Amino acid sequence: MRTAVIGAGSWGTALALVLSDNGHEVSLWDRDPERLASMAEKLENTRYLPGVELPKSMGFTADAEEALKGAELAVFAVPAQHFAGVYERFSGFLDPAALTVNAAKGIDVKTLKRLSELAEEIRPGGRYAVLSGPSHAEEVGRRLPAALVAASYREGDAAAVQDAFMNRVFRVYSASDVTGVELGGALKNIIALAAGISDGLRLGDNAKAALMTRGITEMIRMGTRLGADPNTFSGLSGIGDLIVTCGSVHSRNRRCGMLIGQGVRPAEAVEQVGMVVEGIYTARAAVSLSEKLGVEMPITRSLYSVTEGEISPRDALAALMERRRKNENEDIFVRS
Repeated sequence: MRTAVIGAGSWGTALALVLSDNGHEVSLWDRDPERLASMAEKLENTRYLPGVELPKSMGFTADAEEALKGAELAVFAVPAQHFAGVYERFSGFLDPAALTVNAAKGIDVKTLKRLSELAEEIRPGGRYAVLSGPSHAEEVGRRLPAALVAASYREGDAAAVQDAFMNRVFRVYSASDVTGVELGGALKNIIALAAGISDGLRLGDNAKAALMTRGITEMIRMGTRLGADPNTFSGLSGIGDLIVTCGSVHSRNRRCGMLIGQGVRPAEAVEQVGMVVEGIYTARAAVSLSEKLGVEMPITRSLYSVTEGEISPRDALAALMERRRKNENEDIFVRS
């Protein structure tokens, strides 16, 4: 099958490698011709996925039309805040029957919409699936075992993603709860930032476990308010992705949070990480969305206040610990 991967960052490169391993014809697009030329020459993404050899059969192009020509499956692995612009620009080159697979995790800050909602506005009725779960590119690129979930409103499209990606080290489950899978992948980045701050402050394992557990509660509140199945957040795109993002050395959200906890200013912390920190943007969107929907998300609100420079991490911790006493299961499920 002819496939295209849009975005030659670490995750896009890793997914292109999985598709290539499975015998698909792969065209990898990026906006930087020099990076692509280097990748074609060295067969390695030295900036984003160093040490991982790429196959000679993989194609590299900075031409959108060339990348998508004849593609039956197109994977979009660009930062969430750029997804709408890229998808709109590229949609005209997509075959009407082509299946779009979105691999980004976030909520659009400008519109407060999920990426599937934006995709439907841009390409009404188009085939769309989201691929999410605990999957750091550094490990996928080294062919270490991983399990993800592909969600689509069409059962056949989720199955098509499974067929395209599954192999002996890359397992894909199917789901129909697009809303829940997208929100799980997006909101866990906020909690990972907060977990990193906790690590940076040396607050210990107890604090981090409490933060992650109450973070899942906030994810469920937001998700159920928007119509997601609460069970989704117990799966790979919820707890699974939360665990790996809050604990892994590969997590740039956690790494950014650690720097903030150690006293580095948020803007400088993002610069030191050197890549897009989706949790910063998602926190902004989630706070606005929670206020609009009337959903209580104290960890998210506190994290936002820290990353925007409104309060210090220590003050945020004190505010969270001194909140009024509550029943643990109070208002977990918030439905419209």
